[in-house]
Amino acid sequence: MKAFPWDEAIGFGLGVLRLSPAAFWAMTPRELALAIAAVSGGVTPLRRSDLTHLMTRYPDGR
Repeated sequence: MKAFPWDEAIGFGLGVLRLSPAAFWAMTPRELALAIAAVSGGVTPLRRSDLTHLMTRYPDGR
């Protein structure tokens, strides 16, 4: 099994994503992977209509 690439993950999180150390260490590996994919172009952006639907279904301030 290959070791987790901590140097690359920390470098990307702090350097490219510009996360604070606290924010980086609070992330789950899945959240970090999705953030990396989003910046790298690997995630399809949410459509405005889908965002509007989610905002209607789950409003802030409950």
